[in-house]
Amino acid sequence: MITSDRMAAVDRNAAAVGVPRKQLMESSGNAVARVVRESADAGASVAVVAGRGNNGGDAFVAARFLDEYDVTVHLLGRPETIGTDISRENWDALQRAELPTEVVKDAAALDLGDPDVVVDAVLGTGVSGAPREPEASAIEAVNDADATVVAVDVPSGMDADTGETPGVAVAADRVVTFHDTKPALAERDDVTVADIGIPEAAELFVGPGDLQQLERDPHAHKGDFGRVLVVGGGPYTGAPALSAQAALRAGADLAYLAVPDSIAATVQGYSESLIVDSYAGKRLRPECVDGLLERAAEVDVVVLGPGLGDADDTLAAVRQFLAAYDRRAVVDADALQVVPEVETDADLVCTPHQGELKKMGRAADRGEAAESASGDAGAASSTADDWRERADAVEDFAADLGQTLLVKGAYDVISDGETTRVNRTGNPGMTVGGTGDVLAGATAAMFSTLDAVPAASIGAYANGAAGDRVVDEHGYGLLATDLLDALPAALWGGQDD
Repeated sequence: MITSDRMAAVDRNAAAVGVPRKQLMESSGNAVARVVRESADAGASVAVVAGRGNNGGDAFVAARFLDEYDVTVHLLGRPETIGTDISRENWDALQRAELPTEVVKDAAALDLGDPDVVVDAVLGTGVSGAPREPEASAIEAVNDADATVVAVDVPSGMDADTGETPGVAVAADRVVTFHDTKPALAERDDVTVADIGIPEAAELFVGPGDLQQLERDPHAHKGDFGRVLVVGGGPYTGAPALSAQAALRAGADLAYLAVPDSIAATVQGYSESLIVDSYAGKRLRPECVDGLLERAAEVDVVVLGPGLGDADDTLAAVRQFLAAYDRRAVVDADALQVVPEVETDADLVCTPHQGELKKMGRAADRGEAAESASGDAGAASSTADDWRERADAVEDFAADLGQTLLVKGAYDVISDGETTRVNRTGNPGMTVGGTGDVLAGATAAMFSTLDAVPAASIGAYANGAAGDRVVDEHGYGLLATDLLDALPAALWGGQDD
């Protein structure tokens, strides 16, 4: 089963792996035509009622495949207002083939005649709310026809995710949906699920389609897109600063840092955009935890680990924090090793490379042989060609842990034990220290507004895509700080890459 938003992302991801929407539309229209043939004999009359989106484009294609029928295509609105290039191309193909078409300028006067079959392609899965004109009148005309009604993807007027019909909706006899069942159709027995050639890779690999989740309400206010608190530093100063700056570059509205007062001035010096709040001492200790919990209650996501070090009392403080914390956190670096030991109500995204995964108490057994030279400085110890075995192992471990894992590698593997995604962006230049800190901050920004798996998936994609944008300029001499400026373009400028 797949939601409408996820289906839109998969469509775009399919194009990114070499299967363009135009090809998918051809397969979709062919599938609709097959169901029409099952519904009426050759020579029957077919009225296609099409809107101006891709749903209508699927129906234009179907009309071309029904040359043994008496087909008329009724377009709701002027051809120049057809919303996508591929739908317009398929409308133009009908004109060049001199197939019967009518432009409906007044839906109240829509005359379908007395067809044997009506193809409903008025509205698609991306539309919600009560239909407006001219679609509402067209839907009523479809329902008034004494004909078998074949709906394209979902009956027009029905919410594809909820099944709700807030206004008039098509009463379909058959539904042809594409790739996978939509939630609203799950209980129906009149649905044909058509395989239109979307490869597994379009769902498995994180791609530009996933970035559609980042669209923003133009009326949003400061804070709507996340407040992130980075708890880190002590032995190191750069790591927490990188994470906080990455959170801002990835769209978080505010980034706070909780660091020892011995390094607070140094950390503040990295950027005037950071809000630094210190606690006494040179490293995180158990007596600091109550204050951190108070600060954490005021933000959306905590990043726990960058630059903390692995002193015994620091790890004890991490255990104490996680045991008492019940919100969202990204756990990175030395803090990762204590996660399996702690019972927590928090929703965690853990970001280990292979060596850190072993410290968490379990090697990714089937991927263990694929060690790389990246070591603690790099993103992972793995190779691109072992990712399927590693994905199975990571999924098993995530299920046991009850949390989401983002295991860094040549291919990053993201899983919560049920849903598993794989990210292929990034390059060997990213074995330099600090890229994992950037990843943790970017993931936290995503986790402010998205669930764990999508947040981790987009965080990994953006981090790697930023690295891919800067490697051409800097080669394998790129620095983690180079990724910061590239993150916005990777997220909002790279959806068509």
